[in-house]
Amino acid sequence: MPSLNWIGKEKIVNHDKDVPFRLLKKHKALSLGTSENLIIEGDNLEALKALMPYYVGKVKCIYIDPPYNTGNEGWVYNDNVNSPKIKQWIGKVVGSEGEDLTRHDKWLCMMYPRLKLLRDLLSDDGVIFVSIDDNEHCHLKMIMDEIFGESNFIGTFTVNTTPNARDYGHIGKMHDFCIFYAKNITQTQTNLLEDKEKIFKYSDKIGGFNIHPLYNSNVAFTNENRPNLYYPFYLNKNKPIKGFGENFFEISLIKEKGFIEIFPPKSVKDNIQFVWRWGKPKSLTELNKEIVGYCTGDNEYRIVQKMRTSEKLIRSILSEKEYTSRRGTAILEEIFGIKTFSFPKPVELIKAFLKVATNDDSIVLDSFAGSGTTGHAVLELNKEDKGNRKFILVEIEKDIAQKITSERVRRVSKNLNGSFEYCTLGNKLFGAKGAIDEEVSFTDLANYIYFTETQTNLEKKQISGNFVGEHNKNDFYLLFKEKGKNTLTKSFLKNITKNDHKKVIYADFCTIPDDILEAYNITFKQIPYEVKVY
Repeated sequence: MPSLNWIGKEKIVNHDKDVPFRLLKKHKALSLGTSENLIIEGDNLEALKALMPYYVGKVKCIYIDPPYNTGNEGWVYNDNVNSPKIKQWIGKVVGSEGEDLTRHDKWLCMMYPRLKLLRDLLSDDGVIFVSIDDNEHCHLKMIMDEIFGESNFIGTFTVNTTPNARDYGHIGKMHDFCIFYAKNITQTQTNLLEDKEKIFKYSDKIGGFNIHPLYNSNVAFTNENRPNLYYPFYLNKNKPIKGFGENFFEISLIKEKGFIEIFPPKSVKDNIQFVWRWGKPKSLTELNKEIVGYCTGDNEYRIVQKMRTSEKLIRSILSEKEYTSRRGTAILEEIFGIKTFSFPKPVELIKAFLKVATNDDSIVLDSFAGSGTTGHAVLELNKEDKGNRKFILVEIEKDIAQKITSERVRRVSKNLNGSFEYCTLGNKLFGAKGAIDEEVSFTDLANYIYFTETQTNLEKKQISGNFVGEHNKNDFYLLFKEKGKNTLTKSFLKNITKNDHKKVIYADFCTIPDDILEAYNITFKQIPYEVKVY
């Protein structure tokens, strides 16, 4: 697969590993109640790393609207890659080479490590939407292919943001893009959207339906890379299904005498073998219910899915007026009474993505939160479908975070039963020389240790005294009270659970002889020098 290179790439390609872990500091006065919803003020690179011990692999849906990098240096928040904060970061990470970077180099240096952390936070069945325009669309697609994998690209939305068009010289621009990736396409399932205007050609005892071929017409998915989706159905052309015409037939996954064998077709253009959209287990549960055999007017037999009332696939061209920038601006002016933010995304656009990509209890993350549209959309959708989705918003600019992002969510929460906790980035977990910060608590360090050892999050209910938790027959313990006085001695052995698990114990010092450690299956690790770096 081709990859994109730019000045500074070698310095930032693994920079996500070097970003320090920081503590999140909650501010009660800026919060709205006690909540699992978070609004974080601070650099999103450090904020994403701070979230890692708690949310790695747990975020179902990410939506981000990063800087479009148009070169408009007057738009400080969303478009200025030459802002003091970005320049300082590039100078520190990239070094002297940063002085020669073009604005595209800078943008790529800024985005790459952030996208890597975002991918790590996604659940295995999670997805990410990234809004962008022509300036960086091609560059973004290439680094997304590199980070998420080309096979996990789902598609690109064209959003009609400006129906009246903006004069860009030679062309009146009407649209932006939003690219759509899965973390693991084989585990990703998306939802259909409501379509109240749909007219149905057929009906059964459940209700109206139209039909749609069961095969996946995306040429990226073939029998070679999706062998589990390539298998035959068997159709009994002598047994039409009663009740809605002579064109529908019973099907089976078991071959019987006289049945017709049906595989997914091949693409007409380049003869690529298609696969089914469903695997065998799901097809088995829906045989002759939601998937049936069908005979076309040309006497061609197919396997089709019944598409039910008020359901449609999200379209790649989003041209409805509720998706325009004008609508996003109008909503924000309704909330604040004045114009407060340039080109905010409309709530309905984000809600459409959330409907496609989330369940009613999903975690949604937006690390370029801006005006807070994503938080607003989560609360609205929860009210509509009685869901319990949670949001995490990150905003780098203090004034925007406090006066727009959180204030918007605060105001709309009155009618949407919302809440959030406002956080800033606190001290680093470890100092420059590896020393643990004095403000770090037992729970802070326990979370970090468990995460770096297991790459999973620690459930608070697992913690019991010095016992941190268990993972894959490894029991983790932490002695951490007063710095420099956490010694593992023989007296501590009575606190260890008797089982065949390996015991990993973190402390400052150990006075237990090696033979006794071996007898108890104990591995001693010194704080913090043997804590692995994520």
